[in-house]
Amino acid sequence: MLAIGGSTFYLQSKIAYNLEEQEARLDEIEGTLRGHIGLIEDALDRIEGKKNSNKMEELYGKRGRDEKEKK
Repeated sequence: MLAIGGSTFYLQSKIAYNLEEQEARLDEIEGTLRGHIGLIEDALDRIEGKKNSNKMEELYGKRGRDEKEKK
């Protein structure tokens, strides 16, 4: 019984750690994608002759605001 309980606790802690690591990687990827989308939109605006609206900074900075709203 003790072995089953110990192994269950170990597996649960291992799964929780892996989920936290995965969430951190996904947050980093999300920020990178938002930054790249902003760069593409800024380039498109320059091609179309619009004033530089700095969408990259807006989208990249938005991630931080999203995280603050969740907490």
